[in-house]
Amino acid sequence: MPPAPGFAGAALRQIVQPAIGGNRARATFSNAYGDRALSLRAGHVAASGALGAIGRGAPLTFGGKGSVSIQPGATMVSDPVELEVLPFANLAVTVAFDETPPQAITGHPGSRTTSFFQPGADVAAVDLSSGTPVDHWYFLSCIDVWSDADARAVVTIGDSITDGRGSTTNQNDRWPNLFARRLLGNPATSRVSVLNQGIGGNRILRDGLGPNILARFDRDVLAIPRVRWLIVLAGINDLGTARAAREAGQPAATAADLIGAYRQMILRARDHGIAVYGATILPFEGFSYFSPEGEADRQAINQWMRTSGELDQVIDFDAVARDPSAPTKLSAAVDGGDHLHPSAMGYRIMADSIDLRLFE
Repeated sequence: MPPAPGFAGAALRQIVQPAIGGNRARATFSNAYGDRALSLRAGHVAASGALGAIGRGAPLTFGGKGSVSIQPGATMVSDPVELEVLPFANLAVTVAFDETPPQAITGHPGSRTTSFFQPGADVAAVDLSSGTPVDHWYFLSCIDVWSDADARAVVTIGDSITDGRGSTTNQNDRWPNLFARRLLGNPATSRVSVLNQGIGGNRILRDGLGPNILARFDRDVLAIPRVRWLIVLAGINDLGTARAAREAGQPAATAADLIGAYRQMILRARDHGIAVYGATILPFEGFSYFSPEGEADRQAINQWMRTSGELDQVIDFDAVARDPSAPTKLSAAVDGGDHLHPSAMGYRIMADSIDLRLFE
C-alpha cells in the first residue's frame, strides 16, 4: 500500500532505467490485480536528474487524451513520446490519480528503487524529492523504447535472486542490470536489451508472492515484442517450501515436477521463436528452508540442465556461486549474508560469468 495520505490527489514519480537507447518511448500501466477502475488524471515522462528531479520531458497521452481509465484486469499503453532515451540513463515517469482501487493495488514491492509521493503536485514539477519516499513501484508495468531494426531483448524470469534482493537501492546492481551493461559494452551485443521479470518469493508451479511463473508466462515473456532469448533462474522457492507442504499434507514440488515445468517453458517459448537458457539453481544450505531433500532435488535439476540437451544453452550460476570446499553453500564472495541471496558483489560475479557469445 502507498504511504499516507495515499494516491488520491498526489503525484507519484517513479524512476526506471532502460537498458537500450532510442528516440521515442511509451509507458504501459497495469490494473491487473485491481477490483475497481484505475483512473490516471495526467502522466509525464522525462529524463531523471537527481533523485526525484527531472530534466526535459513530455506529457503522456492515451489516444491523444491526457487522462485514462483502466478497468480491473486491464493494461493501457500510452502514445509514443518523442524523447531521447540513453542506455542506463534514468527516466522519471510521473502520474497523478483521480481514482485507484482502495486495497487491490497492482505493484512491485521489491523495486530497489525509490519513488516519491507529493500531494497536490503537478506531474511536470521539476523536483519532487521533498515528497514522501517509498521503495516500491505502482501500476507502471513497462517502458518501450523505439530503437534500430536489429534490436532484440532477453527476458530474465525468476524469483528474488533475479528481482535483486541484496542489491543496492537506487544503484541498479542486480545481476540482470550488470549483465545488460556487459552486453552494451560488447559491439556484437550492443543492441540487446535485458528485461527483468523477477518477482521476490515467486515459484514456478504454485503461487507464492505473485502468480506462479507458468501462470504469468504469456504476459511476462510471450507478449513482449522483440524477445529473442529467455533466461530462467527459478525453482529454489518451490524446493524450499516443499518440506513444509509435505508436512501439512499439501502438494509439494519435486525435481521431476520442476523439470516438467521447464519443458513446458521450452515448448511454449520455442513456438514464439525464443531460445531458452536454463540457469542452474544456486546453493542454499544455511537458509531457513534448506533440507537434504531440497538439496537432492536441486542437484537433480542442475544435472538435467547440464546433460539433457533439452535447453538451448545452460548458464551455470551454481558453478560460480558455490563454495568449492562446501558446494551445498554459497561462497563467501557471493553470499549476501542469509545464505540464499547473493550480495551486490555476488550479483556481479554471476553477471560476469555469462558468455556474451550466446546473445550475438
